[in-house]
Amino acid sequence: MIGFKADRFPETPGVYLMKDETGKIIYVGKAKNLRKRVSSYFRPKDQLPLKTQAQMSKVEAIDTLQTRTEKEALLLEASLIKKHRPRYNIVLRDDKQYLLFKLDRRSAYPRLTITRKMVRDGSVYFGPFTSALAARQTLKTLNRVFALRKCNDHVFRNRVRPCLQYDMGRCLGPCVHEVARDEYAGMVRQVELFLSGKSKELLSDLRTRMHKAADELAFERAAQLRDQIRAIEKTVEPQAAVLATDKDLDVFAVTGGHNDLVISVVFVRGGKVVDGNQFYWNNMKIKGGDQQTMLVSFLGQFYGPEKSIPERIVLPFALDDPALEEALSDFRKGRVHIAKAWGPAERRLVTMAKANGGEFMRRKQQTRKTLDLARALKLPGEPQRIECIDASHLSGQGMLVGMVVFENGRPVKNDYRIYGFPELEGAGDDYKALAGFLVRRLEAGPPWPDLLLVDGGKGQLRILERVFEEQNQQGLFPMASITKGETRRAGELEDRIFLPGRKNPLPLKPGSPELLYLQQIRDNAHRFVISRQRRSRKKTTLDSTLESLPGIGPKMARLLWEHFGSLEAMKKADVEAIQVIKGIGKKKAFMLANALAGLNRPSGKT
Repeated sequence: MIGFKADRFPETPGVYLMKDETGKIIYVGKAKNLRKRVSSYFRPKDQLPLKTQAQMSKVEAIDTLQTRTEKEALLLEASLIKKHRPRYNIVLRDDKQYLLFKLDRRSAYPRLTITRKMVRDGSVYFGPFTSALAARQTLKTLNRVFALRKCNDHVFRNRVRPCLQYDMGRCLGPCVHEVARDEYAGMVRQVELFLSGKSKELLSDLRTRMHKAADELAFERAAQLRDQIRAIEKTVEPQAAVLATDKDLDVFAVTGGHNDLVISVVFVRGGKVVDGNQFYWNNMKIKGGDQQTMLVSFLGQFYGPEKSIPERIVLPFALDDPALEEALSDFRKGRVHIAKAWGPAERRLVTMAKANGGEFMRRKQQTRKTLDLARALKLPGEPQRIECIDASHLSGQGMLVGMVVFENGRPVKNDYRIYGFPELEGAGDDYKALAGFLVRRLEAGPPWPDLLLVDGGKGQLRILERVFEEQNQQGLFPMASITKGETRRAGELEDRIFLPGRKNPLPLKPGSPELLYLQQIRDNAHRFVISRQRRSRKKTTLDSTLESLPGIGPKMARLLWEHFGSLEAMKKADVEAIQVIKGIGKKKAFMLANALAGLNRPSGKT
């Protein structure tokens, strides 16, 4: 461990970076006074927590970056942690934005969409949802119950006849019909009440309108309102009211056991629990005052300018960090108060979050009894995020690299990616494709994987190592390759796992939980890239079919695909439907309609 010289460190706000003997950053911290904060690490060993003792035994150098304010130091710390993923920091791996519902209030006829980004553009946002499935099911219910428009702004401005949603009674058709603004605004208000958790007020209004319709003998309208009430009651039934008011809160709790750590969050919107999430680390034991430092670092990474931030954030203990409150207030464009749980209701929510964290930790520990990838692959910790890649081509044509992502044992399909390499057309060079993938992956930035698994052998692994060396990013994250072996067991080739710098494969037993898990991820990557390969070939065939028609070249084919989405929709399109495409006049639309209609006619003599 290095010695401490006070005059080396300024007495200003800033960030300090602790490095090991190789120059790798192993810890990033922020401070209001850098000299005072860094000096606290050089107390007698018995006065330091065990985690800090282990950390300081690896430190060979400490660099500092000065900032003007403590708030700037906080933001810089979060950015550097995400970039370098230091070993002794709490690193938020799952830093993607949660799903939100968006109502664009700038439009005369707003529509409801799902987004991951909160843009301060006058729109109203509701959420968050951690589950894409739950969000889409809710949207499906809302689209069935409330007849808001579904089409995007471009289609809405250019549509000349109502769509199928109008025929099904799920849209009022403001694109082509005169729809009273007051009527539509009233429906938007009902959607806002629903998404704000004010279901009692909404149901009361709908029941009043239903009875009024029945009294006026408008039985069809009364039946529609009755069905709306039933659908809403069924949807809100699982939601539990936890507050007597309509407050929005994010409630956090910290759970630790052995060498595990879980931070849990419960999202309360409109006084009701709408969702929650847990974040897990192993080999990360936190005690006492370290919890405050750790939680400030976590919250700095968890929230951002495009995230849904409530006015009040509840913690199990008081947190004296004005810089964090100031930063979150700037993100929210409004006051944010971070406070210890107050009153029975908030304390029960902290208990709920802690119980969720304890149960999540128990499941993780149970899983680790049968699955120990860290030991099997000689990793510094159990990998939470695994990215797996596979290259595919057909006789050198259509070179693709597919990437699948697993987090905590589950596929994260929103993070799946496909990479195309038209410059390698005809070459069939898997090595160049994998090298090109890694360059683009490094450009994409965090979240970095805890393990990058490549379908291939030592050659594929060496190519990736070379890219890391060329990009000066050695050791950014661990890698391994999985390939078929030379012997057979139960009629199947055994898979072998290779690590960088190791000549022989790892001694993983066939049928072991670790090998089966890696095989599952590899097979998932293989299926994904093959399915995209087939889809790409099919689209190429359909594109050539389009381009063989008179008046349709590559640019026109692209416009038709973007607008209609399928060849069948193009065949059914009439002149009016084609003419709404930007840049196509009536004469051109007439010619295209005739050419596309020709695809419906059988070839040969008539």
